[in-house]
Amino acid sequence: MNTRRPLDATAVGLMLLLCLVWALQQVVLKGTAADIAPVFQIALRSGVAAVLVALVMRWRGERMSVTDGTGWPGLTAGLLFGLEFWLVGEGLRHTSAAHMVVFLYTAPLFAALGLHWKLPAERLAPLQWVGIVLAFGGLAVAFLGRTPVAGAEGSNQLWGDFLGLLAGAAWGATTVVVRCSALSTAPPTQTLLYQLLGAFVLLMGVSWFSGQVHVNPTPAVWASLVFHAVVVSFASFLAWFWLLRHYLASRLGVFSFLTPLFGLLLGAWLLNEQIEPSFLMGAGPVLIGIVLVSGYGWIAAWLGRFWPVRSAPKS
Repeated sequence: MNTRRPLDATAVGLMLLLCLVWALQQVVLKGTAADIAPVFQIALRSGVAAVLVALVMRWRGERMSVTDGTGWPGLTAGLLFGLEFWLVGEGLRHTSAAHMVVFLYTAPLFAALGLHWKLPAERLAPLQWVGIVLAFGGLAVAFLGRTPVAGAEGSNQLWGDFLGLLAGAAWGATTVVVRCSALSTAPPTQTLLYQLLGAFVLLMGVSWFSGQVHVNPTPAVWASLVFHAVVVSFASFLAWFWLLRHYLASRLGVFSFLTPLFGLLLGAWLLNEQIEPSFLMGAGPVLIGIVLVSGYGWIAAWLGRFWPVRSAPKS
């Protein structure tokens, strides 16, 4: 029986915190790129986080098994996870942290579309479709009008943006794989371990063969590695998979549109990025879109007082 439910106060609060953490990770990767390549840093953080997850599983008495139906889905999720962050790391060599956050967080669109067709409980109502379109359109207005990044490697910002969009598609596909396979009922630690191991193996190989293994061990680099390994790859991803097991993924995914907004503010504060008028023009549609999607239940109930509104399918 599917017991996943719409968002409540716990989910909203945790998603706000996760959005803040995930926005900060792109800014930190970009800020330390001169001393450690983003791809190599992501590989190292994945390896450290994998060890931490394995220790938690041992402490809990959980066993990693590939014969419980999670083997092939786990391998697929791990490869997609590694692909996502390879695209992120490469994209950050050509575009800004703000641009990367925007395109990476198109993932909820890809996930919502995939789950809409795969799972009846995840089907979106017409009003929620309007919210998705408004939110994505607002983000496009807010960020795509930015001027090219000065000093970006190769000055090929369009290519970096495209890699960010592909990374968002890979993340969305990962969510669909997790929700539509045996991983949906597996312990979150097992699902996360599959992904971290996949990212570690793939990205270490990419870093080595592309010559991106140089590290200048500054205090900022060490702080970044601790933040990424412990906070991002370990704690935040465990919390994300817990949310996926208890709440409707389409609601969670669209809520994460707040992350690019946090990313812009953190980029302006920490990386001295300028906030363009295009952001102010796009912020309104983004916020309206979030309300339409995540607050659809009470909106539908209010509108139902005046005329019938089709309810979104329940789990």
